[in-house]
This record gives sequence, structure tokens and C-alpha cells, in this order.
Amino acid sequence: MCTIGPASAGRTRELVGAGLDVARVNFSHGTPATRAEAAAAVRAAAAEAGRPVAVLADLAGPKIRLGDLTGGATLLEPGRPFTLRISSARAPGDATGAHVSYRRLAADVRRGDRILLADGAVELRVVDVDRDVTTEIVRGGLIRNRAGVAIPADRLSSPALTAKDRADVPRALAMGADFAAQSFVRRPGDVAELRQRLGPGGPPIVAKIETRPAVDAFDAILDVADAVMIARGDLGVELPYEEVPLVQKQLVRRALDRGVPSVVATQMLESMISSPRPTRAEASDVANAVFDGADAIMLSGETAIGAFPVPAAEAAVRIVRLCEERGEGLLPRGAPPPVETDVGALAYAAVALAAADPAVEGIACYTRTGRTARLLAALRPGVPVFAFSPQAAVVRQLQIVHGVVARTCVPPEDVASRLGLMAWLLGEARLATPGAAIVLVASTAAPGSGPNLLEVHRVPEGRA
Repeated sequence: MCTIGPASAGRTRELVGAGLDVARVNFSHGTPATRAEAAAAVRAAAAEAGRPVAVLADLAGPKIRLGDLTGGATLLEPGRPFTLRISSARAPGDATGAHVSYRRLAADVRRGDRILLADGAVELRVVDVDRDVTTEIVRGGLIRNRAGVAIPADRLSSPALTAKDRADVPRALAMGADFAAQSFVRRPGDVAELRQRLGPGGPPIVAKIETRPAVDAFDAILDVADAVMIARGDLGVELPYEEVPLVQKQLVRRALDRGVPSVVATQMLESMISSPRPTRAEASDVANAVFDGADAIMLSGETAIGAFPVPAAEAAVRIVRLCEERGEGLLPRGAPPPVETDVGALAYAAVALAAADPAVEGIACYTRTGRTARLLAALRPGVPVFAFSPQAAVVRQLQIVHGVVARTCVPPEDVASRLGLMAWLLGEARLATPGAAIVLVASTAAPGSGPNLLEVHRVPEGRA
């Protein structure tokens, strides 16, 4: 997953060529026009490349930000006062203070509270609360325009969906977003509120886990979200930094056990904002996300504002590909069935059958909603899941799911034509080698009832 921003807005084709599967459009920045243009560019690049690429609309949420700064940035020095201005006009800030976007900040903080700026790069301590908030700089550093302002999430009295979010939901729907990411989720009810706003048939929701309350309520959030994102930037501000790796591994594993796709995000290849190569530690970080069982990794500033957006995407792809090709023994395999139903049991049987026969090169399924493909992928088979769907939106949404190769197809009339269609498509799309075995997963029942049939298919010799 790559964030589309000023550095990559004109290079979408190159990102798709590098391996982009999901394009993130950040609603915290830009204008409705520039965000719509970014989504349209992704659609055009995907069509030109002849492969599906999803668009994720990332709603801003109750993120608190500083205003603009004189010269675009300023250096804060320890021991100096710094005022977070709420009541004053939005004049550019400087080393003595800056406007803050959250009007209730003075009501939500107390003397002695810690406030962090720019993902924790700068630490402030509240010394006085009046109409504005006066702080002392505890740890200095460089801050830029619209730097994030972090206070403990359980103190925030703002709603989960801000007025900006409510205005942006129709814009996300109008651009045809395949996913809606919800920032600063704190409880399951937050996700339910967004789903109501999106309406029937709205895009799946990716709940961003970046607050302590969200970590505490994670299992309940898994009940209502379609996917989760471990957003380590703000999460690393809410939690002690040494806890973040453990929390990441625990949450990814719990999501995998429940069959809910997970994304690991923030500072994956941070140094590539200004460097053409990642550090060894960053390469290990991306690899560990793969070995944890994450479905996707996401690049943020690396592709949005960095000097090397395409090399950053290429580097991420190289690391992930190598880990998956040569990481046997480190990758999660045969995870517990995510659903204790007949459908879950059949998915487990398909994965077990594929594991038992070295000639099997994939598991193929026909799916209207993507559910069957997600069930199979959650079991982490050692072969790809080839998913065929008549719904183009479903095919795009499956791009976030690990190990799934999704293609559109015409809707077959019955189970026999369904099996025949999958067999024909496997050959036409050149997804398997001649003579290879493929496990076909299908249904003899009415549409929507789930699969109940397995069949082993051999790709005819002479077809590639």
C-alpha cells in the first residue's frame, strides 16, 4: 500500500508498475479536487496496466494538528515556553507558539500533562491552562507545518467522526473508494457510526488502531471492522515505544486468528524519504511484518512527500517478495479456521489438501462477496488463492488480502459451468503451469450460501 501525495501524484503509473496494490488517499491533506484527481489517476494507471488496484480513502478523524509555521518549519529548544493558541487568529506560528486545530484542547488537558508533537519528536509539558495552553518544551526538535499534536486519547472529548469526516464521507463515496479507513478508533461503536454514514453497500472499513483504548478493545473492534491497520505513528505516542513491537505482533496474530486482514503502517522505510536505499533495520522491520502474518504493509511519507517514492515502493516489494519466496518456516501456515462453520471446515480441508500434494500450485474459488477468498487466505496456505468474481469492486477489495490473486469473470449459470469457468480462466490467465494441480472450491447451493464442494483440477498440458 502506498500513500499518494505531492511526490507521487504524477507517478501513479510507475507505482503500479512497481507493485502497488492499494493506493491510500489521505483526507488529512489536500483538497477535494486533488484527492479526486489522485483516485482517478490510480484508476487510469490500473486500467492501463490491466490489473486491479484498490483506492483507500483515509478519513482524518479527530487528529489534532498545529497550524502553519513561518518558513514552514521551526526548531524548538528545551526549557523554552511554547503556547498552543486556540483563541487567537490563525497567524503563522514560530518557536514561541502556534495555532492548534482542536478548540477543546484547553478543556481536555490539565497542568502537568504531557503533549507530544510530530509523532513524539518533541515533548511538551502543560504549565498553564487558560483560553490557550501554555507549555514548557521538555524535549526539543524540528517541527513542520501541520505537525500532529498528541494528548492521551482517553482525554479527548471529541466525537469519533468529526464534522470534516462527515463532510468527507460523501466525497469518498463519490470517488468510488474501495475502502474507508477510520482514524483514531477508540471503541466498536465508532466503526458502527461510520458504517451507518457509509450506507448500505458502502465500502469496507479499515479500523486504524492508534490509541490505547483501541488496543484494549481490539477483539470487540475485530467483530465490526472489515480490516485493521496497526498505525504505529500515533500508537507509538500513546504507548511507550518499547511496547509497540510486542503490541504489533499480538494484534496482527489476533487478527489473523479471526480471519480479519491486517495492515502494518508508519515509518516502514522512513529513511527513504530522503535516501534512495532503506536502512538494514527498516528492511528487517518490513520482513518482520511479513513474518508476523500481516496482510499488507503501508508506506506513508515515503511515497507521499519523499524524494524517492518509486524506489521506496520497489524496495518494499523486493523485501516482501524475498521473504515470501525464501521464508518457509518463518511464515505463518495453517492458522486456525477463522470461522467454526461448515464453510470454515471446507476452507481448512482445501488448504490441507493443497499442503498434502506437492503438485498443487494453487486454490481457486468463485466468490461474489470475497468472503470465500478471505477465509482461505486467513489459513495462510503455502500456495496462492486464485479468486474469480463477477464484481470488479470485490476484486479490488481482495488486493488487501494476503496471498490472493483476484480476477473478474462473467457470472456462471450453475455449479458445473462455475467449475468449468474457473478451469478455463486458470489456463487463459496463465496462473499455473501445464500439468499442475489446482484445488477448486465451489458451491452447489444458492448464491450467497457459501462453498460446499472441492475438486482437484489438472491444468492441461500444452497450456501455460
